[in-house]
Amino acid sequence: MRTAEPAALRSSGGGPDRATFLELFFDLVYVFALTRISARAFEDLVLEGGQTGWTAVTGGGKTLLLLLALWAVWQGTAWTTSRYDPHHLWLQVIVITALISAMVMGVAIPRAFSHSGLMFAAAYVVAQVSRPAILVLVLHRQQYHRLKLRMLITFCATGVLWLAGALLPGSARVVLWTTALLLEYLAARFGWPMPGLGRSTVSRWDIHGEHLAERYQQIFLVALGETILLAGLAFTRSPTSPGMVAAFAVALATSVLLWRIYVQRAGQILGEAVTRAAHPATVGRSAADTHLVMVIGVVATAIGYELVIEHPAGHNELPWLAMILGRPAVFLAGRARFEYEVFGRVSPSRLVGIAALLLPAPLLVRLAPLVAAILAALVLTAVAVADARRAWGRPPEEAATPF
Repeated sequence: MRTAEPAALRSSGGGPDRATFLELFFDLVYVFALTRISARAFEDLVLEGGQTGWTAVTGGGKTLLLLLALWAVWQGTAWTTSRYDPHHLWLQVIVITALISAMVMGVAIPRAFSHSGLMFAAAYVVAQVSRPAILVLVLHRQQYHRLKLRMLITFCATGVLWLAGALLPGSARVVLWTTALLLEYLAARFGWPMPGLGRSTVSRWDIHGEHLAERYQQIFLVALGETILLAGLAFTRSPTSPGMVAAFAVALATSVLLWRIYVQRAGQILGEAVTRAAHPATVGRSAADTHLVMVIGVVATAIGYELVIEHPAGHNELPWLAMILGRPAVFLAGRARFEYEVFGRVSPSRLVGIAALLLPAPLLVRLAPLVAAILAALVLTAVAVADARRAWGRPPEEAATPF
């Protein structure tokens, strides 16, 4: 364990490539947190009588807001351990603080817009403020110190909105929390600008590309693991029937297909693409947005698993179809952009797959959810087969990022 200043990690060499055990422990918390996200969405759609129309949209928007907050904590921590030595004592304090905060946020998620709002907001603010605050204290290089100071000021300002929103009811809470997240995203996008302190150029940030790429691969696996967990829990909650067995089998097949489509081949060589880029941080930031889209698609697909396994022969509603068919389409959209980031192109199979998932949706309303789930699995199978045929008999494709 090191206690000297945590020198920035350069992609050109030095520093650990692999995630530390503490970082993997941190990821385990997100298995729990993502299950709470899914439970909240499932409760809105089924357990409380279901939601339709505008109510379903607003309920889904609230759940997405909570997921984006969880993502912000994870991403901020991942970028920090990819820029600085993760074995340093103070970096471990940052990760442990984020771990505890994420756990508290996960516990508060089901009732975050009622009586657990302050718990959720306080945990989020602690995670976001403590990270730059600790680095301001331990960094002595002026270029890094000023960046963390700007981040600290930004998170303190938005923290007021988070805490104030937690004390307000209903729509006011949603507005303040959404505003805070938007301000944080824009600040990060434009280099954390601050009057009198300037702003940063993201392309010049020092990151350890291999480490950051591995962290994004790991959070995708966490999301994929959550789909397996939810499918298993849903299958064991109720007495089995032939329809439930079929739905469970389709869910497992879909999880395998999501994994296959991700790793073939861009998911395997993301680290190579980042390190080869002229500006690794630019690719890293783009990959962050892409993996967010894919994780949202995978998490929502897991919610679709629950709906299909518990109601295989029921009648589809539009919100149900949005989970069963729409979210795999979201995953494919993110995967198409991911392919562009790594290879500078997009395979037609991605776009055809999205169309094949979305266009039949009006015809599937009022049919059994199992029918829609089987269609989704068949479309993903076709995309995976197209990927395999393109690579068959050819040498492994190398990264050719356009950045």
